[in-house]
Amino acid sequence: MVVNQNVVTEVRQAQVEPVSAGTVVAYTVAGVLLFGWFLFGWLVQRQGFVASVGETAGTGFGLLLLVAVVGTVRRSRR
Repeated sequence: MVVNQNVVTEVRQAQVEPVSAGTVVAYTVAGVLLFGWFLFGWLVQRQGFVASVGETAGTGFGLLLLVAVVGTVRRSRR
């Protein structure tokens, strides 16, 4: 039994743009605010641990959706 394999000699790499410092700061601030939102719901409002995690996760997914939409709009303008 003979197996023929084509060897790829060149590797194609997509051009990746570097992440700006402003983006890193914005994501860090968003993470800290989400953690604060979790603590506020759990400790101040006393709504329960699982409810606070769920509310924070929902808010986080909403922010990710917003980032994805904005990124798509910005990329389509180029």
